[in-house]
This record gives sequence, C-alpha cells and structure tokens, in this order.
Amino acid sequence: MLIPSVDAARWPTVRSIAKDFGCRFALGTHPYALAAHSPEDPFLPDDLTGAVAIGECGLDGAVGVPWELQERVLRLHLERSKDTDLPLILHAYGCHNRLLPLLRPYAPLRGVMHAYSGGPELVSAYVKMGLHLSFGGAITWEGARKPLESLRRVPRHRLLLESDGPDQCPRPWKGRSEPAYLPEILRVAEQVRGEPLAEALWENAHGLGWIS
Repeated sequence: MLIPSVDAARWPTVRSIAKDFGCRFALGTHPYALAAHSPEDPFLPDDLTGAVAIGECGLDGAVGVPWELQERVLRLHLERSKDTDLPLILHAYGCHNRLLPLLRPYAPLRGVMHAYSGGPELVSAYVKMGLHLSFGGAITWEGARKPLESLRRVPRHRLLLESDGPDQCPRPWKGRSEPAYLPEILRVAEQVRGEPLAEALWENAHGLGWIS
C-alpha cells in the first residue's frame, strides 16, 4: 500500500502510519492544499528519507488557487524529482492543456498520472514523457465512457490501478473507496481490455519502487 500526502501538516502522520503498518509513502503538496497554505509551511520536506515518491502534486482547475502559484509549486516538485530520482504522483483535473506544456521541459519523467482524467487522445502524450497512467473506481461507474477508452489506449507496460481512497468508490459500493475494492477495479479493467493484467500491474509498480 502506498500512501501519498497532501500538505506539510500531514507529513508526520503519513510517515507514522507507514512505519506502524508497513506501508510505503510519498511526500508533497497537493494543489487543493495551497488555498490554506501558510507562508511558513514548506512545499516539500528537506528530508525525504523513506519516501518512495514525491506527491501528490500537480494542477487543479477547480480549487480556486491562482495558476501562477500552482505552477510554481509543481515545478519545485518536478525539480526535486529530478534531483532525487524519486517518481512523481501527479494530480490533474480540468487543466491538461496547462499541464502538458509545463511537464515537457522536464521529460523524461518517472511517475504516474494518478486517477487519470484526461481524454484518450492525450494518453500517448503522457506515455511519451515516460509516465504511467493509473485508473480507479471511475472505470466501474454507470455510463463511464471516456475513462474506458483511455484505459484501452494505455500500453500494458504503463498501466496502474488504484483505490484513490477515500475518493472514486467503485460500484457496487457507495461512500468511501477502500483498498479492499481493488479486485473489482481489476476485474473491470481486465474485462474492458480483454486481457489478464495482474502480472503486468505488479511489474509496473515494482519498476517504480512501490512494491518489493
């Protein structure tokens, strides 16, 4: 299990949970946390010991935070990823037209577009930059079309699945998404793609250093 963080206040908690329960963790600042960010709060810790990734970080078109600030903070995460060779957990919502040009100067990249929300036409652009694409419970929702077409287009060696807990609860459940629901997300993904995926998903996560 990989637990990403969202802001400086939660970094100690994420480290503690990971230690107590044998999980992996990531450290970063999510764009939605910027609205309440204090000038004294760092965007990344000086000490990344134990972290297997940087994030969540990214851009979000719905948080009401100025783009200039979001983009500046994301660049800090991108530069730290390059310096440490830690992969990124990237968040993007309603902003792929802004995100792609910002990422290109840093390519090749290591990491994942988590809970991928871009259209199928953008899959190849992210893959060419070296990124994996991950899908959660949205692929099980009634009437899902764009996520399913995107899922079909991701190369097998760049595909990941996730709980995105507590968000994106898969059907038939309602409420909080849980890691225990991943088998249903896997079942639907295999049905949509018409192929077994468990071995490939394991290899992909292992290649990013997220499982042993």
